[in-house]
Amino acid sequence: MTDELALTGLECWGHHGVFEHERREGQAFVVDLVLGLDTASAAASDDLSETVDYGSLALSVKAAVEQDPVDLIETLAHRIAEVCLLDSRVQWVRVTVHKPDAPIDATFSDVALTITRTQEGRP
Repeated sequence: MTDELALTGLECWGHHGVFEHERREGQAFVVDLVLGLDTASAAASDDLSETVDYGSLALSVKAAVEQDPVDLIETLAHRIAEVCLLDSRVQWVRVTVHKPDAPIDATFSDVALTITRTQEGRP
């Protein structure tokens, strides 16, 4: 059994996509995270060093989105998951990448991909 720490609606600007204009102009990406971890020791000690610092994590994820462009949100979501799993206390992470301004010639409200990755699945 694990506890769940959620960080939702993290707004980032990236230059990801398969089209040249996406790479050139960039667009908004919104990231939701759910991390599975045991928070019992942090609760007992009331010490931030005993848990995931979600403020630092948010900055690390934002930096991961804003660096080196990729074609697919699948690649971007995997990159974000890897950042979250750098902390060995995180047993699993669920990452949702929203691309609300995706280049679709139709009316829509959002495009989103959700992946789940675990420490066991890491190389």
